[in-house]
Amino acid sequence: MKTEQLERFLISPDNTVVEAMQKIDSNARGILFVVGANRKLSGVVTDGDIRRWLIRTGELSGVVEQVMNHDPKTIGRKDIEAAKKYMEKQDITALPVVTLKGIISDIVFREKKESDVPKHRKSLNEVPVVIMAGGKGTRLYPYTKILPKPLIPIGDIPIMERIIDKFKDFGVQQFYATVNYRKSMIKSYFSEISTDYRICYVEEDKPLGTAGSLRLITEPFTKPFIVTNCDILIHADYEDIYRHHKESENALTIVTAMKNMVVPYGVIHASENGMVESMEEKPRLSYFVNTGMYVLDPELIQEIPEDTFFHMTDLADLLLKKHKKVGMYPISEDSFLDMGEFEEMHRMEEKLNLKSE
Repeated sequence: MKTEQLERFLISPDNTVVEAMQKIDSNARGILFVVGANRKLSGVVTDGDIRRWLIRTGELSGVVEQVMNHDPKTIGRKDIEAAKKYMEKQDITALPVVTLKGIISDIVFREKKESDVPKHRKSLNEVPVVIMAGGKGTRLYPYTKILPKPLIPIGDIPIMERIIDKFKDFGVQQFYATVNYRKSMIKSYFSEISTDYRICYVEEDKPLGTAGSLRLITEPFTKPFIVTNCDILIHADYEDIYRHHKESENALTIVTAMKNMVVPYGVIHASENGMVESMEEKPRLSYFVNTGMYVLDPELIQEIPEDTFFHMTDLADLLLKKHKKVGMYPISEDSFLDMGEFEEMHRMEEKLNLKSE
C-alpha cells in the first residue's frame, strides 16, 4: 500500500471524534488505526466504537484517544498470508502490518465475498415499516407538479422503491404507506410492478403531519415498528438500529446523522462592554440532525391526537415532557442521503453511483 493510501486509514489520538467520523466516511472501510510520531501504532477505532461513545456520552468534543481500543491485533510482514485465513475465521475486517518497533507499514483487508453480504436477511421479517408518503414535496417543485415525491426517480428507480428495497435486505415484508397527494399514482405504480412484499395504504383526507396519520392505521402493532420519511435513504445496519432501540428500552429512538458546517467568516468572541476576547477564523460546527427515521414502541400511537396535524417532533416533545425515554442512534454524515432538495438529490445519485445510468 502506498503512503498516500495508508494515510487514509491513520489518525492521531488527538483528533476529534468528528474528524474520525469524517475520515471513516472517506475511506469507506469503517476503521482507522491510531498512530503517534513516526506512525507508531497505539490503537484502533471503528465506526461502531464511535457510535457507542456518542450514544453513551453525547460528546462531540471527545478525542480519538478516549474512544479507541488500546490493544489492537497486529501482524508482521511474514504473517500476511496466514493472517487472511485468521481474519476470515475471527471475522476481522482489517489487520495492521507492523515492524518490530511497532510502526505500521501496511494494512491487510479481508476481501469481501458475496457470502459476506447477506441478502434478504430475516432479522426484521416481522417488523412493520411505515413510510410517510403523503406530502406534496414543495421543495422539489416543478418535479412534484407531475409526480408525487415518492415516485421521483433516483436513477431509474423511484425513491420509495429504493427505500423498500433497503428494508427488504433485512427481511421486512410488511409496509404501510401513508398517502394523500396524488395517491392514485403511487398505488397504481406499486400495483403494476412485481413485488414479494405487502403494502397497506393509509389514506389521509387532509394533511396530518409526519405522525398524525399513524392514528389511521387500524391494524394493531404488537412490537416496536419503524417510521421513515419517503425522501431519505439511510445507509446503516437496520437490524442494529432496531436492536439498540429494544436494548435501550427507549419509547422512541431517532436516527440522527452528524452534520458538519463551516461558518464562512471570521467569528468574534466578545465579552461585556464590547471587548473582543478572541477571534476564530471560519470555525467548524458539528451537530446531530434528525434524519426522519424512527423506531417507536407500539403504545405510542395512543399518544398521538386523532384527526390532528401532528409531527414526529411533536411526539418527541410530548414524550420528553412525560419523562419517557427518547434516544438516538447516530450515523455518519455520508450515511444519510436526503432527496428533499435538488442539490441533495444529485448528491444521492452520485453516492449511489447512478450518474452513468
